[in-house]
Amino acid sequence: MSAAGKCRERGYARVLVCCAALVTLTACEREARRFDEPAAKSAPAEAVRLSPLQPGGAMPAPQTRNRAEDNAYAVSQGQRLFTAFNCVGCHAHGGGSIGPALMDDKWIYGHEPQNVYASIVQGRPNGMPSFAGKIPEAQVWQIVAYVRSMAGYLGSATAPSRTDSISAAGPEATRDPQTPRHTSTPQP
Repeated sequence: MSAAGKCRERGYARVLVCCAALVTLTACEREARRFDEPAAKSAPAEAVRLSPLQPGGAMPAPQTRNRAEDNAYAVSQGQRLFTAFNCVGCHAHGGGSIGPALMDDKWIYGHEPQNVYASIVQGRPNGMPSFAGKIPEAQVWQIVAYVRSMAGYLGSATAPSRTDSISAAGPEATRDPQTPRHTSTPQP
């Protein structure tokens, strides 16, 4: 190869290197940061749901029949879920502790299935958390059935038997039904 050919190759190589550098430098553009623009509007905050429920008042929902109360398996699942969701932490297996007892005739927010359902889903002031969106509806109804069985509202054919953790009381299925009476003040 002649000296002129080598010189031409070097020239082409220099031109290619310069073109590559030029393309690289023009392709790397730093993002534009504008500090004087107003912040983007965020989605409006979800409105707080207010409930007309008060201690001693009836729930304004229509009468609802809980199908889980007719099914012994569903009630036993409610018993399992009652423990799994740590309801026993406040209600102490139905005997009451931080939360009210569920085995007596004092029902602050009502003893009907829809009242118990509303207490679980919406929560209550002074401690009962809302489980809306955290527990599927079918499981909430199973818990409702179990809670009502603790006060003797279910027949002995569907009510679950006593768990090993409850030794001071007889099985829920053998309890006499309690006549509910509303109290005027919630228990702390």
